[in-house]
Amino acid sequence: MAETILERVQEDVKTAMKARERERVSALRMIVNALQQEAKDGKDDEVAALQRERKRRLDAAEAYRDGDRTEAAEAEEAEAKLIEGYLPAQLSEEELGELVDAAVAESGATEPKQMGEVMKALMPRLGGRADGKRVSGMVRERLGA
Repeated sequence: MAETILERVQEDVKTAMKARERERVSALRMIVNALQQEAKDGKDDEVAALQRERKRRLDAAEAYRDGDRTEAAEAEEAEAKLIEGYLPAQLSEEELGELVDAAVAESGATEPKQMGEVMKALMPRLGGRADGKRVSGMVRERLGA
């Protein structure tokens, strides 16, 4: 049986502890907590939990940058990068474009106000392999918004 993302992160925590990498241990434990909370809530969607945590870090980094707190922003970005390492490989622009085109055709959408229909058909197919902001931008572009 393939190991879960949670099991992989827990192993990485042990490795980081042995190497005395305190900041990495702290960031990894945060990931473990998010994944355990997801399981406790009965959702069991590890990829969705990681995407949420990554988005939180990127949003926080942006807020820190806006407040001229570069060091804090870099710490948040480093955590986001660490989380990315546990997410599925991201789709290329070409692969994502093909999926977007197929979803637009399937939904019959022709104008921007139908974007929700396209997103609804598209997101389950992506399986966490593309950031929502990137996806919505491409869908918006295809619908001429």
